[in-house]
Amino acid sequence: MAAPQSTEWRTVCEKFRLAQELSEVESRKDPANNPFRSKYTARDLLKEILCSLKKINIEEGETDNEAEGESRQMVDGEPGSECGKACTGDSPAGLRAARLAVVQYCLGLNHIETEELSAGEQHLINCLKLIDKCTTTRENVSLFIQARNQLGILWAGRDEIEKAQGFLEIAESMYLLYMKEDGQPPLDLQDYFVLEGEELSQREKIRSRFEMAYTHTLYYLAQVYKNLQQYERSGQYCHSTLQRQLEYKQFVPLEWAINAATLSQYYITKTRYMEARHCLAAASVIASLAGEIPSEAAAKESDAECEKREELLQKRSEIARCWIKYCLNLMQDAKKLLEDNIGELDLDRQEELKRARRNEEEDKEKGRKSAILFGSSDTFDSICSLEEKVSSMLPLDFEEARSIFLVGQSYVAQAEEYFAMDGHVTDHIEILQDHSALFKVLAFFEQDLERRCKMHKRRVDLLEPVCKDLNAQYYLLICRQLQFELAETCYEMMDLKLAVSDKQDQPDVHTIKKFNHLCSSSIKYYQMFLDSIRSPEGKFPEKLEDDLLRPALVAKFRVARLQSKLISSNLATQLENLNHSLESYSFIVQYCEENPEAKKAVETELELSNEMVSLLPLKINRIRSKMASCK
Repeated sequence: MAAPQSTEWRTVCEKFRLAQELSEVESRKDPANNPFRSKYTARDLLKEILCSLKKINIEEGETDNEAEGESRQMVDGEPGSECGKACTGDSPAGLRAARLAVVQYCLGLNHIETEELSAGEQHLINCLKLIDKCTTTRENVSLFIQARNQLGILWAGRDEIEKAQGFLEIAESMYLLYMKEDGQPPLDLQDYFVLEGEELSQREKIRSRFEMAYTHTLYYLAQVYKNLQQYERSGQYCHSTLQRQLEYKQFVPLEWAINAATLSQYYITKTRYMEARHCLAAASVIASLAGEIPSEAAAKESDAECEKREELLQKRSEIARCWIKYCLNLMQDAKKLLEDNIGELDLDRQEELKRARRNEEEDKEKGRKSAILFGSSDTFDSICSLEEKVSSMLPLDFEEARSIFLVGQSYVAQAEEYFAMDGHVTDHIEILQDHSALFKVLAFFEQDLERRCKMHKRRVDLLEPVCKDLNAQYYLLICRQLQFELAETCYEMMDLKLAVSDKQDQPDVHTIKKFNHLCSSSIKYYQMFLDSIRSPEGKFPEKLEDDLLRPALVAKFRVARLQSKLISSNLATQLENLNHSLESYSFIVQYCEENPEAKKAVETELELSNEMVSLLPLKINRIRSKMASCK
């Protein structure tokens, strides 16, 4: 682009270069008590440039009115039609308008960075007014997009999401139209202020900055669509953003990896496991580009190494947690598909799904995968290799489920490297709960009852020590979760032992002892859960809160059942257990009579409780009669 050669123009170019340096470099060194010192100095220079440009434009025969670009107001970011534009973007008038617009854009950015948002908005609007009178060309397209990006961010920050959407969608359409009709690297903002004979920015750098501006457009649109609850669209734009960041090498490894891992969780909610796996494999590979985790010894000797170790451990552990969720949800979704109406494996359904899956899934995967691949030539093979270690198809039998379980379990160990109990109580317990859930869903696929029981025992071993040590005063909600899960686990084990003993002619003493121990353990944890609901004076609430209603009544119901299942040859003990059982069943019936809205939450349990309230007194009376006859 030809530039005037006057002394004044030379001064303008020097001031612009200095303003850029102050904003981008020197501002990082500003003291804490004057954080915008360099920004304010840069602003003064930009204002001087603006005055000088107006003077130069007047000397070149353009009136102030024209230079200011007094065009009609935009509505929600809408630019005018290309028809009826005052000039072309590459004409002398278009270039003069673009120079003024660049300065207005820089002033807008300056005010935004110094937290003067209204003034920043006005400068950005002035920028758009100036270039909106010109057709879109390589001379101004980058400025068009960047100005609209900034206005989109500004309005999003004010929670005016639809206004932000307007600016950003126009920026997107401008990029797509320009790439379709021209596609050449456009003029960079700093190239408006160069002297004749000076080299413009290298084409590769221009292209990179232009593509980065459009990548930012997609990134901000992803946030906008998320806020508008257009989650499918938001996910697509997140994916495109990540793809472009890799393609143009515009990413920070750990930040990119966390964003990819986060996106995987969206795909999981949509049961799109192939895409989720690809995101996670890419996240793990790209995170490794951040370098090796420094040793503990190195971390002790250097603050920088300590900080690096902390960050790498944390981010890789966060990615590991996303892998755990992937494995867990994949298995749980398979369980939902395969279970019958009583929660057991439906063998007929299993065979039906196996037949349907052969061949068609692999073809389906190949077709979908071509559209979502991440990675460059440097990372593609590593990503594919990691993907091959875990399936993206729902497991249909124990062996398939076990292979996914083992991957999930390996990431549990990795996640616990950073999220240890000491310092990360809540996170550590969530990981333990996920580990327990992995065992639970694996047990569903196991048809050997004894082995299934051992898997549930592993769950108890994981959660019981933590439940005992945790202070309920500070972690009440977590304690309740652990108590209820431990109670449920022992309850499931009791049912399994009952099923095993039903196959025996006469259960031996050891089996009876084990069965009673499981019943007692389950009762103990259900009772701990119920006691946690009591007031400090030990009184049970007359009306349960909505989030506690079903869990509390289910706990009461199961305690009642467990108390009636306890095996004893002593009639007095049998009588005592049945009386406790009747008391618990009666509580459920009475509560639902006093609070009719509770009936819907426990329909099945209430129906059975009513039956037991009628039947148990008969059984109790028979035992009393036996006891009387034995005297």
